Order: sequence, then C-alpha cells, then structure tokens
Amino acid sequence: MSDFLTTREDWRRMDAAELARQYSARGTVPDAEVFIKDYRDLSTPLYALPHVKGARYGEHADEVLDLFPVPGKKDAPLFVFVHGGYWRSLGREDSAFMAKAFTERGIAVAVINYTLSPEASLGEITAQCRRSVAWLYRNGAAHGVDVNRIVVAGSSAGGHLGGMLISQGWQAELGLPPDVVKGAALVSGLFDLAPVQQTTPNQWLGLSEAEALALSPMESLPLPSVKLCIAVAGIDTDEFKRQSLMYAEACRRLGCEVSYLDVAGRNHFDVITDWMNPDSALTRATWGLFKPV
Repeated sequence: MSDFLTTREDWRRMDAAELARQYSARGTVPDAEVFIKDYRDLSTPLYALPHVKGARYGEHADEVLDLFPVPGKKDAPLFVFVHGGYWRSLGREDSAFMAKAFTERGIAVAVINYTLSPEASLGEITAQCRRSVAWLYRNGAAHGVDVNRIVVAGSSAGGHLGGMLISQGWQAELGLPPDVVKGAALVSGLFDLAPVQQTTPNQWLGLSEAEALALSPMESLPLPSVKLCIAVAGIDTDEFKRQSLMYAEACRRLGCEVSYLDVAGRNHFDVITDWMNPDSALTRATWGLFKPV
C-alpha cells in the first residue's frame, strides 16, 4: 500500500464526488443489500444455541444485548460484537453469525443493540455501547464469563464504536477499570470522522467539525496494553483502507501489539462472515487476542 494512504489529511485533496464515492460503502459493492440480508439469514439459526436474549443494559428500550455463553464453562473469555450500518441500520439480530464458531472454541459472544441515528446522536450511541460493556463486566460472571478477558469487535461504523470502547478516559465514570477491554478486532472501521463529516453520512449524523474530532478514535488511542487486530476487505475503497492502516500505525507507535490484515477477495460487507470459519485468517487473528482459551 502506498505511503500516502496513511497520511491523515490526504482525503482533503479529493473533490467532493470522489470523497463521496470513497465513503459510500453500499455504492461501491454491487448487490450490497444481498450481503446485508445474509447477516440476518446467517444469524437466525444460531439462536437455537443456548443464549440470553434481550438483556437490558440501560434504560432506553434499544439498550439490550444478546449473550451466547459457553455451556458448562465458568471462565469463558468474551467477544463483544458491535454492528455496523453507518450508525443508522442493522441490530443485534443481524449480528450473531459467528456465535457457533466462537462458542465451540470456548469463547462467549455478546451482540449489542443501540439506538440508531438520527434518533440518537453519535455521542449518545457511543455512550450506550460503553454502558453495554459496563453491564457485561458486572453481570458476565453469572453467565460463565471471565470479565477480565473481554475483547470488543466491530465492522465499519461498528469498527468506529469499537475504537471508542478502547479509547481512554470514559471507564472511571462507569466504575470500570481502565483496561476493562483487553483487545479489539476492528474491521474496515472509521477512526477519523473528519472526512465522514464532509460526506453523505453526516446528513443523519449532523456532526459539527468539533464533534467529529471529539468522537474520532484517532483522538483517544487505547492503552499500550490493548491487543489489536485491524482488518480491511481486499475490495474496500482506498479511504477505508487508509483509515484502518493509519489507526493501526498510530496504535503500534503507542506500544500496542497490532496485527493488520487485508483480506483478499472480500468486500466491505462479507468480510466479517469470515468469523464463521474457524480456519480463516480473520478468525485466527481474532482468537489470538485472547489469553489462552
């Protein structure tokens, strides 16, 4: 990948039409809706697995999560998945497709719901996701989870939210240890919202330049102890790849252990279904974030 792709301000050289194309995930993937429908179709059968459905982690009706424990295990590490959808679509029931592969490995899975934009601001969505982590930390042990082995994950907008879950400074307000999240697997994430603020998603986000800066994971990097898998799809646009590589490089300079994957042959939407395959590079790298299972 060319060095210019890792430069934070390079997007400003693009004209408006090219910038819009770079950040139009659905517009750059033919039949995107087919891949998005697959999330629900692949997730629905997995609700036959033992699970806790609709656990309420906050006061809003949307603040619920589904938890797939590991039967018979009392100290399972936890994989917490935050869905994408450009902050305005999808939900927890589109998100459980990896539950079988992970629980068979001995890793519990939680899939998070949050209020969608524009009903909720991005700041409110971020706060909801953080409350979900607080609930899991306080209640996970009752479901066989080792709350000292929490790894978060997300794709696209969920990658942004995952980045906000490993950012520093919010944990104390919720009574959590600074290192409550030990690792993150972030796929095709958005880590600098400045270009997003100039493109179509801001029609529903309504971010000011100051808000875009404050809500960018690049502005609040994780503790050096956090382990990271940063991944992109081979068919992602240059801007999605630049965002991920830039964030990976920043975290590596900070001292984090970082693996970076460019998953050949996958697009922005189907790349995360690789988590269904125990032998995929994405799954192996993600499982590597946990202490021995």
